[in-house]
Amino acid sequence: MTNPLYDPYRILQKIYSEGAYLKQAISDCPIEEANRAQTVKIVYGVLENDALFDYCIRQYAPKAPKLPIRTLLKIAMYMLAFLQKHKYMVTDFAVDLCKKLGKGGASGFVNAYLRNFDIQKVPLPEDPLENLSVRYSMPLEFVRVLDKRYGERTESILAAKSSGVTVRFVRDAEKYLERPHTDTPFPNVYIFPNFIRDGGFFMGDYTFQSVGSVAICTVCDPCESLLDACAAPGGKSVLLSEKCGKITACELHTHRVELIESYVSRMGVENVTAVQADSTVFSPAWEGAFDGVLCDVPCSGLGTFAENPDVKRNKTLQDVAELNKTQFSILQNVSRYVKDGGYIVYSTCSVLQSENDGTVQKFLKANPAFRAEAISSPLPHEKTAFGLQFLPDTAFGAGFYVAKLRKG
Repeated sequence: MTNPLYDPYRILQKIYSEGAYLKQAISDCPIEEANRAQTVKIVYGVLENDALFDYCIRQYAPKAPKLPIRTLLKIAMYMLAFLQKHKYMVTDFAVDLCKKLGKGGASGFVNAYLRNFDIQKVPLPEDPLENLSVRYSMPLEFVRVLDKRYGERTESILAAKSSGVTVRFVRDAEKYLERPHTDTPFPNVYIFPNFIRDGGFFMGDYTFQSVGSVAICTVCDPCESLLDACAAPGGKSVLLSEKCGKITACELHTHRVELIESYVSRMGVENVTAVQADSTVFSPAWEGAFDGVLCDVPCSGLGTFAENPDVKRNKTLQDVAELNKTQFSILQNVSRYVKDGGYIVYSTCSVLQSENDGTVQKFLKANPAFRAEAISSPLPHEKTAFGLQFLPDTAFGAGFYVAKLRKG
């Protein structure tokens, strides 16, 4: 039998040492099929608790071990603390893998560490916000921002979990609905505890699309011409093709344009055109050319941590400040593409006010020709000064924001 720590170790090392994204790292690593479900669970679990495990290592280890050993310990700690695996078995597997990785000199340390480890006995910080930061592996500066905005609700937000796999059906939904699932407030959109794609996926019978993505699309009015300014992988463009005459789906990088083209082709949609362009750079040919523009801008992703736990790693408020500049630049540029009477839908997958109302407020102050329009959604949300904020603890694990800005 393959060492059950080996596949999670290889995936996590790609994330930790190469900076790979979680889902891409899983896709790129061959995984023993018999253990696939457990391997993916371990990888997600380690990343969900990454800072907690770093904290534990600092409490138990006399000096910081190097990255390969830290990764190995995190996998073992997750198996012990969250999967309730037997200590002797996990320790033996960890020591064995340590030796096979050529790190035999550290095997004694790994053995001693795991035999002493008990997450129930780790002394957590007494400061309430530091305690939340460690327990939910969220950088402290973001916990402070959330606490200032949401107060006692902060822990509920941080504790939110993914509700499962969201599937949007185009046809034949009924044959899948005998499986356990959760209804959403959107037609033909359901959440499954797990969902393995079959031939229907490649036939365009259904697609995987987040609840947030679907909710954002409902805010867009039917129109003749729409620009999706940051469109990859193409899910929103394809969904909006049902109520808009022609959609131009814009992306900066070639490989992301190809993602859109592949998505559009799989779903059999004919009124979406993928274009490579920089949405921060003015295109004279597009001036006043669109009834609507969708701006799902690059953001911190700090609303998707329930689904993408790697977004919590290595982010700072300074990173967000740089993103704010890009967000405003895109919004400012694409506003020149909107016809009189047309609209911009601005959205992020963030729970941070600076990326949401903060950016919209700055834009409206600089562009008096636009005004925020009242919008609503059947998905639980909070109304903000200019739009709607969706939070992970009430919106199926999704945190995102949307506002509609009308010209004229």
